[in-house]
Parts: sequence; C-alpha cells; structure tokens
Amino acid sequence: MTEGFNAPREPQDPLQAMGALAQDLHQLAEGLEGQPEVLLTLLRELETLHRSIQDGAFRRSLPEDRQQLFALLRAMERSGGWPYIPRLQLRTFMDLLQSDGRQGLHEEPPLAA
Repeated sequence: MTEGFNAPREPQDPLQAMGALAQDLHQLAEGLEGQPEVLLTLLRELETLHRSIQDGAFRRSLPEDRQQLFALLRAMERSGGWPYIPRLQLRTFMDLLQSDGRQGLHEEPPLAA
C-alpha cells in the first residue's frame, strides 16, 4: 500500500509501480471532488504528461525494424489501440449547462477532440 506521493518507494516491477501510481492519482482526484479548478489543473497535468511520454520515451523506444514495429502495432491493436485522452469541448460543456433539463449533467456527455 502506498503512503503518499512523496513517500519513498521500494524498487518494484514497472507494472506494479504504474498500478500504485494510478491508485494514488485516483485517490487524489477523489479527494479533490468539489474543487473543479484544481481537478482541471490535474487533468491538464495528465494531458501534458501523456504528450511528454508519447513524444519522448515512447517515440525513442519504437523499434526501428519493420517487423518488430508491425508486431508492436498488432499488439497495440489487440490491447485496445492508442491511449488517447479525449477532451470535452468547452462549447459542448456550455451547451449542456444551458440545456432545458432533457439531458442532465449526470449522463455521459459527448466527447470530442
């Protein structure tokens, strides 16, 4: 179990480390419920991190061999495709707020890039 974001962590399997970090982020988000400005900052930070990993370590880690690259792409497709962070358009959000109540905010809003 984790003790917080700054607690020293023992070396562990990368998948376990990611799971622990994801759990910490879920707990952080739950603790920030009711603070939309701070949650928006968290979402922006996660999007920045996503782009940084995508354009940095991930891109540098791509195989140069065509067969290995094809195998990676097939594995990505089987496991759910490219990890994309959808962004709710501000206009869509404003439209939801102005709706006549037929579509409440508790429903899943449409996501757009």
